[in-house]
Amino acid sequence: MPDYGNIIKKICFESTDKLHADLKIRLHYDDLKIREFFIDVVSGYVDRNEHMLAFVEELKEKKAMSNPRRNKIKRARLKEEETIKQFGLNKDEIENIFDIIEKEHGDL
Repeated sequence: MPDYGNIIKKICFESTDKLHADLKIRLHYDDLKIREFFIDVVSGYVDRNEHMLAFVEELKEKKAMSNPRRNKIKRARLKEEETIKQFGLNKDEIENIFDIIEKEHGDL
């Protein structure tokens, strides 16, 4: 599965013409391309950027996600952060571990 992570996929959604125009105006003002903007926003969310997570928490509150569900997700995130700190592993080190395992046990 050496191509995983390199295959290009499209992410599409519909919006109003006004929101689309306003977005293009803001991006032009900030000298950003729409593609770069969305890739960075999605990457920030997936990579658990603290600013994105704070924004997502606001979204969840705005969308009125139930408190028990929000608390469960928050506890899981805190436990994940604690485990990462406990073992002192960052994203690159985790990727390296998987690369080493693949080299040694390519048939898995």
